[in-house]
Amino acid sequence: MARSKKEVGTGFVTKMDRYLYGEGTHYEIYEKLGAHPKNYKGKDGMYFAVWAPHAVSVSLVGDFNNWDPERSPMKQLENSGIYEIFVPGLGTGELYKYAITTTGGKVLFKCDPYAYGAEFRPGTASITRDISGFKWKDDIWMKKRKEQDILASPLSIYEVHLGSWKKQNREEKEGYYTYIEAAHELAAYVKEMGYTHVELMGIAEHPYDGSWGYQVTGYYAPTSRYGTAADFMYFVNYLHKQGIGVILDWVPAHFPKDAHGLADFDGEPLYEYADSRKGEHPDWGTKVFDYGKHEVSNFLIANAIYWIEKYHIDGLRVDAVASMLYLDYGRSAGNWVPNKYGDNKNLEAIEFFKHLNSVISGRGNGAMIIAEESTAWPKVTAKPEDDGLGFKFKWNMGWMHDFLEYMKLDPYFRKFNHNKMTFGMTYATSENFILVLSHDEVVHLKCSMINKMPGIYEDKFANLKVGYTFMIGHPGKKLLFMGQDFGQFHEWDEKVSLDWHLTEEPLHKDLQNYFKDLLHLYKKYPALYSQDYDWKGFQWINANDQDRSIFSFVRHNLTGKQSLLFICNFTPMERPDYRVGVPKKGNYTLLLDETHGSYKPGDQKIAYRSVKSECDGQPFSFAYPLPAYGTAVFRF
Repeated sequence: MARSKKEVGTGFVTKMDRYLYGEGTHYEIYEKLGAHPKNYKGKDGMYFAVWAPHAVSVSLVGDFNNWDPERSPMKQLENSGIYEIFVPGLGTGELYKYAITTTGGKVLFKCDPYAYGAEFRPGTASITRDISGFKWKDDIWMKKRKEQDILASPLSIYEVHLGSWKKQNREEKEGYYTYIEAAHELAAYVKEMGYTHVELMGIAEHPYDGSWGYQVTGYYAPTSRYGTAADFMYFVNYLHKQGIGVILDWVPAHFPKDAHGLADFDGEPLYEYADSRKGEHPDWGTKVFDYGKHEVSNFLIANAIYWIEKYHIDGLRVDAVASMLYLDYGRSAGNWVPNKYGDNKNLEAIEFFKHLNSVISGRGNGAMIIAEESTAWPKVTAKPEDDGLGFKFKWNMGWMHDFLEYMKLDPYFRKFNHNKMTFGMTYATSENFILVLSHDEVVHLKCSMINKMPGIYEDKFANLKVGYTFMIGHPGKKLLFMGQDFGQFHEWDEKVSLDWHLTEEPLHKDLQNYFKDLLHLYKKYPALYSQDYDWKGFQWINANDQDRSIFSFVRHNLTGKQSLLFICNFTPMERPDYRVGVPKKGNYTLLLDETHGSYKPGDQKIAYRSVKSECDGQPFSFAYPLPAYGTAVFRF
């Protein structure tokens, strides 16, 4: 029998590694490719491996060899397109790139797709890091996450751009808070307000601040703007110990054309589709991942696992899902390629999502994958075995659009647009929805949330309070972008801090306290979250009071006790003769209104007893003098 050919190389990337990578199922490939501290033949050093199948040759360059492509040539592993090198004596904190010689004879200097660290802009080099050895102390949080049913749990998300949440008064790195500094102040704020999770924009390394982190060059590198990989682990660990979850925005939809990044990585399209009609987004000037290539889908799925398992991330919000699902997204007629059935669905992206979500849910650690999907694509949150995409949640962009269009109206015209606020309930259980008022709604001349509101100064705050009350009461989990909970006036600008001084102004402080009360009310009462996706959890009392622009509804608890009645008046008209129908006889205790916010322990309890008197189609009712822009939440 012929002996098998002895494998050439260090042995760190094995034949099995290469096989699984080629099949697209090497879910820990980031532990093989990239840069890793190793001991080889008795010597400590750094091992590097990179996939560049079209390259003529690849070299490692860095400060350690004066960036000379001749000095550290890499060897190609047999039939794999993977190049490797071990450099004895090299440690962490070293700048490096790959010098890739193309078939055309050009030398490209590329950062490492699997690097754990990256240079602070405008530098573009990768940095050697060791991400092992961090002492996690979030066992209680991780056990709870694994065991809880997130669909039946409270989920209120504070969306944050870390670079502009707050700034330090120092020149270093333009005053950015470090991950460690931000952990303490952000956790304190989030805990006091009552949010359950933080969602971070733009943590993976990106060269251009104005992309907000949505044009990524370092998918495995926490951005150096705020510190190192270990610093970011500290951030997540600290928030977990404070009982706060961490969600990351994640961008598998596209990547930029920067020369040091993934575009034409080895001189030819590698990570992107070769056909520009599929491989480029004309609107964004970016490249599109080739989801049909196993090594590319493996790169992305392993990246999701990497953030969840190495950094204990609780969820990933997948950006621009619609741009991945539709082959004609942002493309004019004749400038896109139909699939094999002749239609506009990207079959490879569909398979990618099913694969991704099956792997993540199959690991059983409670992590969630959330879709920002802006169309009516069916079964986004259904299981892959039921022909769904398998996401845990979907952003409700339709609700957001209708809600904001209604809220921007002069109250006089709201009666003609009443259905904008009720339409969301016709499809509320079709997906596992999150109601979102995100960063996208407060940029590009769209105005901040407070400035969208009609009326004079005081009216804007009153409008926003009643709008937020409706949002908290409406079925679906919640998300609000930073600054909108205290009435940030100017549009969000990634270059400057939020206007925190406004929280000392009376009306801004009142709005902030009111929203804080709403969030704590939301967490306290299971009626507001336990049956978000079940028709039994919601009941309109009066969905048709358009002439007065008043909405009344009930959120039911599973136990039949401690259900909540919401009343929201969207006009400046007082209704002293208002009467509301209710389903049961008994006491209705006022928990919150527009003037007091929540009634706290020690406050005099105000309760209304219903009488048998038909109103709003209900057998019982009680009178409640409803103020201008009045809000009321009753427990019964």
